[in-house]
Amino acid sequence: MPNDVRDLPARNDGLNRFLGGSPLAVAFRLVLLSVLVGVVLAAIGFDPWNILQSVRMLFQRLWDLGFDAVNWLWRYFLLGAVIVIPIWLLSRLFGTKR
Repeated sequence: MPNDVRDLPARNDGLNRFLGGSPLAVAFRLVLLSVLVGVVLAAIGFDPWNILQSVRMLFQRLWDLGFDAVNWLWRYFLLGAVIVIPIWLLSRLFGTKR
């Protein structure tokens, strides 16, 4: 028929499917989640620049019953991103097909 409309696949359909949405929306969600996880990890004493030292300091601070939770937003983001981004990437790479 001459008036048939054919649905063409989206240009970034494979990329959108791999990422779980549009790249900009996924990047925004990852940044937001990284900041939130960074705040939580910083509240228990983790430092993005030296993870092993941070773990040792966590146990020391728990021993002393003190926590230092005052850090900059950038440090929260970096700290959360250390956890969130690799887990997200692994879940996208090894996730099941829907």
